[in-house]
Amino acid sequence: MSDTPTPPRILSIAGSDSSGGAGIQADIKTVTMLGGYAMTAITAVTAQNTRGVQGVEALSPQFVIDQVDSCLSDIGADAIKIGMLGSSETAQMLAERLDTFAGPIVFDPVMVATSGSVLADAETVAGFAALMRIATIVTPNLPELEALTGREGLVDEDVFAAAQELAERHGVQVLAKGGHAGDETQVVDRVVSPSGRLGSFAHARIATHHTHGTGCTLSAALATLLGHRQPMTHAIRIARAFTFAAIENAPGFGEGSGPLGHQAVRRLEPAEES
Repeated sequence: MSDTPTPPRILSIAGSDSSGGAGIQADIKTVTMLGGYAMTAITAVTAQNTRGVQGVEALSPQFVIDQVDSCLSDIGADAIKIGMLGSSETAQMLAERLDTFAGPIVFDPVMVATSGSVLADAETVAGFAALMRIATIVTPNLPELEALTGREGLVDEDVFAAAQELAERHGVQVLAKGGHAGDETQVVDRVVSPSGRLGSFAHARIATHHTHGTGCTLSAALATLLGHRQPMTHAIRIARAFTFAAIENAPGFGEGSGPLGHQAVRRLEPAEES
């Protein structure tokens, strides 16, 4: 037997990105680079590249559950990340299946790809509520936070208020990602719990259009670090640092919003906290 520590088992439930930049492919890269063991339950298959999504084929909700059951009944999982769902029925069935899961669940409420392509219709978005109620933390970007709370034009303290509303409504911690904010110099992410603010994290904004899969990477990194049994605040800090480094090391592929450089991340510097 090897003396190598046993890696945390991370199950990613998400869609497949044929170009490798987001979804299941980004999750596997992230989990592996952070020392985890990656498993997958694929919810949909996309024909996709850096310029957009050319096609989507959703898998049946029951087959998604079959994949989850196959992983959990044998290898098991220390943490779960949920991304693109494919349908409202899949969301509901996953919420029921994972209601008794004892480990952390990170839910990234994917609605639109970085390219602007819609990945969740209104019915599927309505089904997000069931998953937020069983999740440990949900990681919406600002457009997603606006859609989930019915608020528009969120800036500064408005983001905290919207995140607090979402946290209280579903009893879940919320990491509101600030990448879509108008600030050209820095990115500020804010985290709240149902009982109040936990803090904010900031880093300099990288001037690049190679950001395909950023949200997938951050949520997968967070799930992996929680699987390593890191405290939530520290897990967020390191997950952000990993994502920042992956953006910095983007290989420059594609004509549109290119993929991140997961394979190049070797050293992490935690981002600022306030």
